[in-house]
Order: sequence, then C-alpha cells, then structure tokens
Amino acid sequence: SWLHFRVSCCFYLWTIVSLCIASEALLEPIAAANGCEIYDIEYVKEGSERYLRAYIDKPDGVNITDCENVSRAFSEKLDEEDFIPDAYILEVSSPGLGRALKKDRHLEKSIGKEVEVKTYKLMEGKKEFIGILKSYDKDTITIEIENNSETEDMVFAKSDIAIIRLTLDF
Repeated sequence: SWLHFRVSCCFYLWTIVSLCIASEALLEPIAAANGCEIYDIEYVKEGSERYLRAYIDKPDGVNITDCENVSRAFSEKLDEEDFIPDAYILEVSSPGLGRALKKDRHLEKSIGKEVEVKTYKLMEGKKEFIGILKSYDKDTITIEIENNSETEDMVFAKSDIAIIRLTLDF
C-alpha cells in the first residue's frame, strides 16, 4: 500500500542519515590526526553497488597520501564497528575543485567566490546561473550576477536549487 511505501522510504532515508552520522563520528578523529577535516560523507547506491564516500580537505589541499592514510585507518575502524549491513565500496577523496556546496559551512567559506547555481525549474527563462556568492540564510542564497554589463543580486530559495558549486577557473 501507499502508506507502507511511504513508511519504508522514510525508514530507508533515516537509516542512510544515521549511517552517515555514525560514519562521520568514526572519521572525525582519523581525519584530524591526518591534518584534515571532513568535507562531506555520503552513502549511495549506483547500479548494484553501494558506496560510502568520504570527502576530506585541508587548507593547502589533500593529496593521494592523505587519502590513502585516512582510507586505511577509516576502513579498519569501520570493520571493527561493523554497523553497515550491506556490502559497500569505501572511497576517500578530495571534494574536487568544482565542489558542491551542500552545508552552511561550505557556503560560509565560499562567500565572495564565483559559483554556479542550477535550479530545478526555469527562472527568468533558464536553469543555470553563474555569479559571486554574496550571502545565504536558512532559506535563501544570494549571488551577484552580471547582466548586460551591470550587476544585480539574484536571490534563490534553497528549495529551488538542484546544486550549487564552485566554478572552475582555468
């Protein structure tokens, strides 16, 4: 029935959130011991595989050795605790140059930087916007966009944003 499906979906989402919170608690001291901070953790299913992805960062950027050291220690700790019921692949990496800004702390560090905003629905005839991140609050994100040689602030409801990420400068 519909209610059973809805309850199952809510339980599944709650399980994923709980799993990510528990994983982050295990990863925090490991990342800190390696001079890194946790950028994000996600548990996703892609095709038939499940992935636990941990993104780590540090001010001067992470390298392959940082990822290896954190991955080994994190893998050992996950094996000891054994709270993930499914088989999964562990990946530890940098969030990348064009990193998604998912949390308020990501937005805070990115004030004044150029970002790309993709929306779920058309706004002013388009779904993609590039501008300077000016501000954010619990409900909105404001970027300064250039429009015909003039700048204007554009405010987006967070619920309308599919993704916001740093732009890549080459």
